[in-house]
Amino acid sequence: MEIFDLIVIGAGSGLDVAAGAADAGLNVAIIEDGPLGGTCLNRGCIPSKMIIHSADVAEAINNAEKVGLSAKLGNVMLKNVTSRANSLVDEDARTIEQGVKATQNQTLFKGRAVFVDAQTIEVNGEQIKGKKIVIATGSRPALPPIRGLEKVPFLTSTEALRLTILPKSLVIIGGGYIGAELGHFFSAMGTEVTIVQRNKLLIPHEDGDVAETFTRLWTKKMKVYLKTEVTAVARFGKGLRVQCLVNGVKKMVTAEKILIATGIRPNTDLLGLEKAGVKINEKGFIIVDRYLHTSAKNVWALGDVVGHYLFKHSANLEAEYGLQEVLRKRKTVFPGRKAVDYYPMPHAIFSSPQVAGVGLTEEKAKERGKKYVVGVYEYKNTGMGAALAEEDGFVKFIVDKKTKEILGCHILGPDAATLIHEVCVAMKANRKKALEIIRSTVHVHPALSEVVQRAAWRVPL
Repeated sequence: MEIFDLIVIGAGSGLDVAAGAADAGLNVAIIEDGPLGGTCLNRGCIPSKMIIHSADVAEAINNAEKVGLSAKLGNVMLKNVTSRANSLVDEDARTIEQGVKATQNQTLFKGRAVFVDAQTIEVNGEQIKGKKIVIATGSRPALPPIRGLEKVPFLTSTEALRLTILPKSLVIIGGGYIGAELGHFFSAMGTEVTIVQRNKLLIPHEDGDVAETFTRLWTKKMKVYLKTEVTAVARFGKGLRVQCLVNGVKKMVTAEKILIATGIRPNTDLLGLEKAGVKINEKGFIIVDRYLHTSAKNVWALGDVVGHYLFKHSANLEAEYGLQEVLRKRKTVFPGRKAVDYYPMPHAIFSSPQVAGVGLTEEKAKERGKKYVVGVYEYKNTGMGAALAEEDGFVKFIVDKKTKEILGCHILGPDAATLIHEVCVAMKANRKKALEIIRSTVHVHPALSEVVQRAAWRVPL
């Protein structure tokens, strides 16, 4: 039986740990049953953002009249759109695999890993041992218990990103960030989109003002059923039928395709974790301490299987700390031990309008009994906001009334995912003086970032 200094299960952010350990001289095994690069590269953030850019261009064409132009979107060649994204990510995955195979101290096992005990893994019928093990197996789309779902052809985000023929109509079950991003894409491409959402708002985990504005805007451009329970799905002619309860009233919605966007589940049920003594919580996520250590000796976990944050950037952050843990006892590398510092952790939804946030929502601030003040500024009242003809976008700060610490910042509008980083950098630089830093920093006029500074000045302190 071959023995490795480190076994990494999962070739997404786990590759960062594997590469760093191999560079430090450890003999590393990498186990992956799919293409290398993980969810983000192969079926998540990279291909989705590439196709969403096409949607953004299409929407700009459709809205050209707002800025005095006459334009019309012509033929949508969906195969060209999705192929542009998937040819790139497929090539990247192959390149990563070739690089791993050519790297000293790394051995790649293509197959599914199953624990035999806390140090022994079986893959493709072969058993290997690891002195240390890192679990980074990610997640997959969660399927809700809807009657008839197993009998109909449905899409998840994985299949949706590789469609080559544009559906004329689409029902999206779920109104979170996945439904928002793919709903934007298909709607902009010309598909008749219907969103079916259990909650009273779309993107309900965002700040209330953001979620309410987003929901109001989306109900104007597509069919949106809120507070709606899907009870069954079935074939209907050449398409599909979704049976719903809308405020207790039965409703039938038909479409050519159905997309399930009801969240994700961690890939922990496939690993035989009970044989390793690795504990999971009620949702299936691996329980780890502040150092990413599991309940089993010399076994760590990171990324979506941990579920602290379901972002690629949080998984990459955890990989940095995971590498430190793996190398901690080597006196020449990372001699100390540091708990994972997630502060501040931003996120974004690449939809239309774009959404981004960091820190607490106003609702969370209330729940925690925070005494806070709020500052809001609208895009339309800035020079660049007016140039963009942006009517609905805004920046919202939530600030501790006494300490002046930024508790949260939430942005809805163009380039929100970029604008949030000014706030993040200020928060990281000086937790107590971040608001002052944003206020006092000279901003280019009339750059869009002025909306962030002006919102900071709107905070009544």
